[in-house]
Amino acid sequence: MARVHNWQIGREMSYWYPESRPEKQFAAVFDTNKCIACQTCTLACKTTWTSGKGQEYMLWNNVETKPYGSYPLAWDLKLLDMIGGSQWNGGVYEGQTIFESAPAGERVMGWKPEAQDYAYPNVGEDDCAGQVDGGAEFSLPHMAWFFYLARICNHCTYPACLASCPRGSIYKRPEDGIVLVDQGRCRGYQECVKGCPYKKVFFNPMTGTSEKCIACYPKMELGLQPQCFVNCIGKIRMAGYLSTPDKARADNPLDYLVHVRKIALPLYPQFGLEPNVYYIPPIHVPTPFLRQIFGPGVDAAVAAYRNAPNDDDLAGLLSLFGSTESVMTRWVRQGQEVAGVDDRGTTLVRVPLTEPVVERAAFDRVYQIMRHNCP
Repeated sequence: MARVHNWQIGREMSYWYPESRPEKQFAAVFDTNKCIACQTCTLACKTTWTSGKGQEYMLWNNVETKPYGSYPLAWDLKLLDMIGGSQWNGGVYEGQTIFESAPAGERVMGWKPEAQDYAYPNVGEDDCAGQVDGGAEFSLPHMAWFFYLARICNHCTYPACLASCPRGSIYKRPEDGIVLVDQGRCRGYQECVKGCPYKKVFFNPMTGTSEKCIACYPKMELGLQPQCFVNCIGKIRMAGYLSTPDKARADNPLDYLVHVRKIALPLYPQFGLEPNVYYIPPIHVPTPFLRQIFGPGVDAAVAAYRNAPNDDDLAGLLSLFGSTESVMTRWVRQGQEVAGVDDRGTTLVRVPLTEPVVERAAFDRVYQIMRHNCP
């Protein structure tokens, strides 16, 4: 096995292939604080890509309610138990990744879900931690909490699906880092299904091949964000391209959120895949739970997000989420206005930091009526 650098766990690690980063890396940031679990993203993906035979159970995009929701069932809990949870020393992960803990003869530590594990896509939906009794007083902080976790393929820098495939049918595009399956080479061994810790590779029993999220690459090639992004009701998503920490640019929206402000964190970085979908953690969830999911940077990320009303740059960039269908590769704030810009320098959208508030008189003198909501 080769030795590669994984900046998310703060050290070198073992991986099946030598380090080979793409020219630019497709990435995304999801703001969990704004997700309402309407599943519009799920349906947008479903109707676009997985409406065929053998794809009935496939959800390339899904939204889970944490702490109890998961699709397939217990996808994260089983693997956390197999690798022993997470052991961090500051920003360095001292435990073993799924590549380093792989059993003899295996490339990746993993498990293959049973058909029954895919039978409950809405398990745990809106189920909260703790107990809410009748007449209980609502106060913060409290132990009756849950949050929504939207998930797609992470298009990892070190994909476990790619490492585990004995046919070499999974590859990472050198131009944008999107991970795809060459179905002409795939023979349906399902090692990728077993290997992916996020369980975002699916087997189609009708075709006998594996399928997965393709980051809507035909749209990305046109400078447009994927279907699940542009259809998001809560405007929680932003797609773009991410640099490595040493090449981060403050005018790149994703670089700013991930590297500069460190407000967006990877999902289970201890698995070792260097995933490229990042999450702004929920601010109302106990920190130990969040550290297990997003790593040791949670405390600083939550503090920075809470302070956004006092930070015009951060507040301005957050207001660009869901403001345009196009991919923004640069952003700039000018006074009380923030703009998203593409690769050609074209301004795609301008958004004010604060929306104007208009207070209308209770009595409309034009129509001679009272404005009220009471019958």
